[in-house]
Amino acid sequence: MSDSLAHRYRDTPIHIVAICGSLRGSRSYTRRALAVALDEVQRAGATIDLVDLAELELPLRHGSHDTDDHPGTVELRRRVVAADGVLLGSPEYHNSFSGALKNCLDLLGEDELGGKIFGLLGVGGGESGAINTLGHLRHVVRGVGGWSLPAQVSIPNSSKSFSGDRLVEPRFEDRLRRFARELVRFTRLYKIEPEFEASLMDVIDDSPDERIGR
Repeated sequence: MSDSLAHRYRDTPIHIVAICGSLRGSRSYTRRALAVALDEVQRAGATIDLVDLAELELPLRHGSHDTDDHPGTVELRRRVVAADGVLLGSPEYHNSFSGALKNCLDLLGEDELGGKIFGLLGVGGGESGAINTLGHLRHVVRGVGGWSLPAQVSIPNSSKSFSGDRLVEPRFEDRLRRFARELVRFTRLYKIEPEFEASLMDVIDDSPDERIGR
């Protein structure tokens, strides 16, 4: 990295919005995992905004005529537009991500999400974790013109993986924090050099074996 690029990298502010796809509020393991990731995002020098769908009243997506001017939709879009990168977190329900998160993403589109870097985090109640959730989210991110990091985190056995707000196993916390740093790094690089988009095509969404927590 050249000196000028390194200087721009250090001085470029980054803002990450995280969307918690669980409706369980403070009881949510997904929210607890996101809190760990967002702590590391801040340590890496970015600012954060947590959109907890348990706290934000959103309409069910019917059509633009009855959802676009809803106060919840307006607030959601404002907060997402302000972000450089997006962290999506969801529990795995019936081998996919939550309906609450799907509805949230349906209220958004390329105007709010296109061209952004995405980090994907899934929490599952069983041994297999949330791999299906992560795979399905990749399809949605691609559909709105976003870029999913090759790295992703799937946390299995959610009720046993947490003690209060802490992850029990250091390996999961290490993976989650490394993933959060990657989200900040790629988001910052993309922001300072948008022409990197062509190169990112060779890296992002084409490296399934690079996944964290598989």
